[in-house]
Formats: sequence, C-alpha cells, structure tokens
Amino acid sequence: MLEQALGRLAHELAIDLGTANSRVFLRGKGVVVESPSVVAVERSTEGSRVVATGAEAKRMLGRTPEHITAVSPIREGVIADYALVDELLRDSVKQATGSRKASRSRMIICVPQATTDVERRAVQDSARAMGAREVTLVAKSVAAAIGAGLPVHEAIGSVVVDIGAGVTEIAVLSLGGLVDSTSIRVAGQTLDAALMAWVRDHHNVLLGTRAAEEVKLAIGCAMPRLEAAQARFTGRDLGSGIPRELTLSSDDVLAAVRAPLVAIAEAIRQVLARTSPEIAGDIAELGLVLTGGTALLPGIDAWIRDQTGLAVVTAEDPERCTCKGAGKLLEEPDVLARLAL
Repeated sequence: MLEQALGRLAHELAIDLGTANSRVFLRGKGVVVESPSVVAVERSTEGSRVVATGAEAKRMLGRTPEHITAVSPIREGVIADYALVDELLRDSVKQATGSRKASRSRMIICVPQATTDVERRAVQDSARAMGAREVTLVAKSVAAAIGAGLPVHEAIGSVVVDIGAGVTEIAVLSLGGLVDSTSIRVAGQTLDAALMAWVRDHHNVLLGTRAAEEVKLAIGCAMPRLEAAQARFTGRDLGSGIPRELTLSSDDVLAAVRAPLVAIAEAIRQVLARTSPEIAGDIAELGLVLTGGTALLPGIDAWIRDQTGLAVVTAEDPERCTCKGAGKLLEEPDVLARLAL
C-alpha cells in the first residue's frame, strides 16, 4: 500500500541537458522548464558557492567581478564541470517539481551519443543522488527523431540532423534502433565564434559572445537573403581599447559562418555514404529532418539541400524536439529499453 502511494506521488521526468539550454518534460504536463545552462559561482578563500543559475546567471556572462564566474558546465556537448552539472540538474528538477529532491522519480536524461561511459555514469549518479529510483539515458539525436515524428519504429530508414548549440549529431534510425550516427563539435556556438573571429579580422573589433549570438539571431543566414539585412552592435576596438559601434550586413554574417556550415554538410555526407543501398533508397524518398535550435537559422535547410541533393525539412518546434521525444519515451518502456545507452 505504502509502495503504491509513493509511486503515485513520484514524478516522471524527461530532461534535456543542452549546451545552451536545459529543458524538462513532466509527464502529463509537457515541457515545463526551459532555462539557460549557465551557472554563476562565487569563489573565496573559504571555497566556492553557486550564486545563480539559468537566466539570472546568463545575464552575468561577461559582466561579473573577479570573484564571481558565470560558466556553461556543458561545452560542445561535453560535461566540463561535473559538480556544476549536478547543480544544473537539481535546479531544473526544482523548477519542474518544486523540490530539489527527486524522491522515487523516474527520469530519462538525454545526452550526446558521443559521451563517454564516465560522463554517463556521472549524470546517472547525480540523478540517483537526488533520489531518483530509475534513471535511463538516451541519445539526443534519437530523442530528437522521435520528437520530430519520424517513423523510427518502422522498417524505413530515417535521418535526423540535430544541430544544437555545442554539437551536431546525425543519426540514421530504422526498426526502433540506431543504424549509424556521428557527431561533430560544430554547431550554433561555433557560428558565434566564427562571427567573432571575422569581425576581429576584418574590423579589428572584439565582439562579445552574447553580442555575436544576438547578431546571428537578428540577421544570420545560411543562404543569401533576397534583401540584405543589417544590425548594429558595439564591441571593443583592439587598437584604441575603447567601445566602437559597427554595422554588419547579413552578407557579412554569411561569409563569417560559411566554414562551419561546410563542416556540417560534410559530416552529413559522410554518414550518408555509409548507409546500405536499401536505407539509401528510403532516405532519397523521405529526405532529412533538421532539429535543434540552429535548425532555425534562415536558409540552413536550403543550404543542406544544395549540398546533399536531398529533400530537407525543419521539424516543427525544432528546439524542443529532443525533450518532447524523451517525454514520449516515458510512455513507451519497451521502446525505451531498446534505445537506452
């Protein structure tokens, strides 16, 4: 009786710990948490303590005094700081359930396919330390494919290209399993870094990471726009050291991000080259589906279409496909068992 009562009170959660954002799906409610994957830490002679997480911590990026550091504990899809990822996980659970504990909860956590066994154990240990009774890890790309509505359970080859902030994953799925996959550490933040480098090289101005992201979101593109757009920003002149205002066009941004886009297209071609003739035929008929936040970059579907010769569509709500797909797996334990890492 008590066991059954505790089971009814437990939560069922699907968590996507992303490089840029963390999201939580609560069974019965949908995606209830969406917060930047940033943690602000204050360091002193007595040790360190977390002073902010999420949106509050992101606002501190580049603006903190020496004793406070705002960092992203997940970089390029890889856990850079296990303790801060633990803090991020606890904060996400608290926002979803009202408690930093996850007593007897059931969790699905999405991680990049390329994560190591050590990284996977660290994530599972963090969840279990919170009291979770069951913790299952699934690959982000697989969850994204399910969230995008691809027929992954059928005898049909499906391809998802999940372009996030820190990593791009390409996965080929059929009959509820992963046929082939690859991941590269080229994604949204790589585009931001490429834009910063281009501005430095062409204008001798240092552009901040947040400003680079804002310019990309405002006028970024993967193909020439019919009408060029412009954006103004302020950076630091590397010669004089004083703030300097510049205007960039969408053509400037396109030139800056071309190399990372080429790398993504090449990774897709390499995966396609390894597929069997039968699956290649399915892919030629069905095409590719894009998910992840960077899938919203204007023209990226047309760019990949030009580079591969295949039909390319962007999933509905691509940023949340991974979290929603993992949420669907909460209701399909048999499928989850086949896809678990």
